[in-house]
Amino acid sequence: MTCPICARETDARYRPFCSRRCADVDLAHWLRGSYALPVVEDDPDDNDPAPRPQ
Repeated sequence: MTCPICARETDARYRPFCSRRCADVDLAHWLRGSYALPVVEDDPDDNDPAPRPQ
């Protein structure tokens, strides 16, 4: 397994990273919001198959 930050061999103490530095770099990415999943908003009208009676 290689470090996802620098591609070096991992160290068991910092797994899945190779060092404390790479673990800290990854944490900084999370804190800045660099890791994010794209969100696709559903149109609320598309989810309602039939109009509600009033």
